[in-house]
Amino acid sequence: MQRISFSVTSAAVLNPFAMCSLQEAQKRMKIKKPPHILVIHLKRFKYVEQMGRYKKLSYRVVFPLELKLSNTVEDADIEYSLFAVVVHVGSGPNHGHYVSLVKSHNHWLFFDDENVEIIDESAVQAFFGSAQEYSSNTDHGYILFYESLGASSKS
Repeated sequence: MQRISFSVTSAAVLNPFAMCSLQEAQKRMKIKKPPHILVIHLKRFKYVEQMGRYKKLSYRVVFPLELKLSNTVEDADIEYSLFAVVVHVGSGPNHGHYVSLVKSHNHWLFFDDENVEIIDESAVQAFFGSAQEYSSNTDHGYILFYESLGASSKS
């Protein structure tokens, strides 16, 4: 199971004329109450000023089928399982198509409008993105849905 930490490291100079030692600092955030359903939105579009429009980012993002959140106020790590993925198919934000992968009763289903297929769990990896910046593969995971495996985050 992959462990995910949501620590944020940041350094900022608010006044460039102020004299300070410019020490490196870390900023840590903790999740007070982990949600039962964790939704992660992957940034897949970037505004390119020279082009005057948004461009799709096709870089590879390996999202785990199971993950642990360790930066919570509660002592125990919270375990999550991936149960759905929204996939953007297309080369830009103004055109394309959305399909989804949903895990139901231990089977992965592929939804494309009125067409539904059972797919193998290993097929989810096809939606991680491309290893190369320019690729003919335009099917990329865009929004990830995880469900808590523990009872501690259920209300």
